[in-house]
Amino acid sequence: MRMTAAIAVACLFSLALAGCARDRAPRPSLSLGGEQDTLPAENSALGVASGTSETPGHAGQAQVLFVAYVPTPPDVVDRMLRMAKVTRDDVLYDLGCGDGRIVVTAARRYGCRAVGYDLDHLRVQEARRNVQKHGVTHLATIELKDVLNVDLRKASVIALYMGTEMNARLIPQLRTLAPGSRIVSHDFGLGDIPPDKVVEMSSRHDDRRHKIYLWNCPLPAATR
Repeated sequence: MRMTAAIAVACLFSLALAGCARDRAPRPSLSLGGEQDTLPAENSALGVASGTSETPGHAGQAQVLFVAYVPTPPDVVDRMLRMAKVTRDDVLYDLGCGDGRIVVTAARRYGCRAVGYDLDHLRVQEARRNVQKHGVTHLATIELKDVLNVDLRKASVIALYMGTEMNARLIPQLRTLAPGSRIVSHDFGLGDIPPDKVVEMSSRHDDRRHKIYLWNCPLPAATR
């Protein structure tokens, strides 16, 4: 009986992990924590995407949607920020900030205000250490918060790498952005909303093709 119970628990755990990474296959596997991916050197671009958020469930029950921690290659992040034309006058929000790389890069390289949001306690702690380590505490902030509850109206640039389902759930908030704001997303679109620009590139860091999507606000209507 004990062996049967143990096998059942192991199977459920495996299914849970598979569900966490469903938007990522065949991308890198789910990280359960730690600091396996460290920040590059002084002049390197930094980038990450991760996130966890609570979403309404069925029949009044809460359902938690997990998005796997999958780092964005440095050269892809650099291209994302260039596509968004980030300047020192911008306020960048990174939704699902992971270890804070995009936030740190935006603050250090462009001198803009940057805020990262994540529900992963380990990543938030790591991101806050990285903000301090790179001397941008006067510009960058990391908050432990559900991205679906973040007020985006003060942001002028939104960075995303959250997966198809999460991006779609964020559309109502993204529609509150002021005209002239930009949304840049790695690999995933925004439901049926057509992007203003799509760039494909090969990263020298993982030898994989990547897509970067850009939208200028206000967002257009969906194509359907």
